[in-house]
Amino acid sequence: MPRRRLSGMEDAVHVLMQQGFTVFGQKVSWAEFIGQVFALVVVYLAQKRSLWTWPVQLVSVTLLFVVYMSAQLGGTAARQVVIALITLYGWWAWTRRRDPVFGVVVRKGTAKERIAVVAAFLLGTVAFASLLDALDASWAPWPDAAIFVGTVLAFTLQGFGLVEFWLVWLVVDAIGVPLQIQSGLWFSAAVYTVFAVLVIRGWIDWNRAAKQTTGRVTAPTS
Repeated sequence: MPRRRLSGMEDAVHVLMQQGFTVFGQKVSWAEFIGQVFALVVVYLAQKRSLWTWPVQLVSVTLLFVVYMSAQLGGTAARQVVIALITLYGWWAWTRRRDPVFGVVVRKGTAKERIAVVAAFLLGTVAFASLLDALDASWAPWPDAAIFVGTVLAFTLQGFGLVEFWLVWLVVDAIGVPLQIQSGLWFSAAVYTVFAVLVIRGWIDWNRAAKQTTGRVTAPTS
């Protein structure tokens, strides 16, 4: 049976997966490198509340989907698909929430919203880990599921402009670093570590922005 001819896009992704470089004895494909670097850029752009956050994210998730599928991390690969869908929503939502002074309007979540996020993370992790285990789609279903659910929540909250999405990212980073190391994705593990630093900075900046916008709304008019 003749092999199907690859399209231009498929051929480019194939080359990026097969070629790369070695760091400390570990092979890093160009797909993993570019995907993770773009993911770092996304965190920086989100900190600045730039609309470029979303198109850059789309490129990143496309490459990382292929990387995680090759590493047999079904949950982490599946989350790239979900992230792509949420990214389209976030792109649309941010264009509707732009402020001429403060940029994208952000706020702190209410107590009920925070409780809902924690509940969604715990219940979602249990449900998705059970699914991954039943389908034998991941060798580490629990951390894989936690990363999937946490990432989906983080991007959803980011699209809503809620400051708490940065805290969810910190949880994802704490789970993701050891999982990436065990998967042999050392470069990705290093990127997750850098994520944590950028996330803390983003948390500080978004809190400051939330206070500014809140003060502007509640300030008495003369």
